[in-house]
Amino acid sequence: MLWALFDPLYLIILAPGLALSLYATFRTKSTFSKYSKVGSRSGLTGAAAAELMLKRHGVSGVRIERSGGWLSDHYDPSKKALRLSEDVYSSQSLSAIGVACHEAGHAMQDAQGYGMLGLRTALVPATNFSSTFAYILLIAGVFLQFTGLIFLGVCLFSVGVVFSLITLPVEWDASRRAKVAIDEAGMLSPEENRHASKVLNAAFLTYLAAAVTSVLTLVYYLIRLGVLGGDE
Repeated sequence: MLWALFDPLYLIILAPGLALSLYATFRTKSTFSKYSKVGSRSGLTGAAAAELMLKRHGVSGVRIERSGGWLSDHYDPSKKALRLSEDVYSSQSLSAIGVACHEAGHAMQDAQGYGMLGLRTALVPATNFSSTFAYILLIAGVFLQFTGLIFLGVCLFSVGVVFSLITLPVEWDASRRAKVAIDEAGMLSPEENRHASKVLNAAFLTYLAAAVTSVLTLVYYLIRLGVLGGDE
C-alpha cells in the first residue's frame, strides 16, 4: 500500500479543521488584542485577579509567576504554579483579567480534584511520547510499505486525539469557573465581564479546532489503512 506524499484526500478531509483553525487563530488574536486595550474599572491586574479568585475559593499553595512569550499562560499542576505572560500578569485590561482567571480556574480544578484535569495530566507523558514517535513510524511505514508500522503509528497518534478531546471539557470548565468568579467577586462590571468572556470563548475555539483537526486526521489515517471505507 503506497500513500502519496501529497494526497488530495488529506486536504479534502482536513479542510474543515484547517478552516476552523485559521478562524480560531484570527479570532483569538483579534479579540485578545481588542480587549487588551480596554482597562478594567477595578484596576486589578491579571495577577491580582487570579490571586483574588484563588483566595476567595480557598485555594492555597499556588504560586503566581511571570512567564515568557505571548499568550503562554498556563497552570502547571505538578509544580502548583500559575504562569502568566507579561501581557497578562501586570496588565489591567479585560483580556488580562479574563485569561488570568481562566488559568486560576485550572488551579481550582486541581485543588478540588476535578477528574478530567487529573486524567489529562496523567496522559501528558504518553501524549509527549506519542507525538514524538507517531509520525516517525508513519513515515517509516509508508516508505518501507510496512502496514504494521503504519498501524502502530496511527495507534500512537490516537493518544494525542484522546488528549485533545479530554482537553475540551477541561478548558470549558475553567472558563466557566472564571466567568462565575469574576462576577461573584465584582472584579468587572456585567458589561466588562461580557467582553472578557468573549476573549475566553475565542480562546476555546483554538482547542476545539485542534480537536476537530486531530479527529479528522485520524479518520484520514484509518481510511488509508482500510479500516474505514476500504483501501486503495
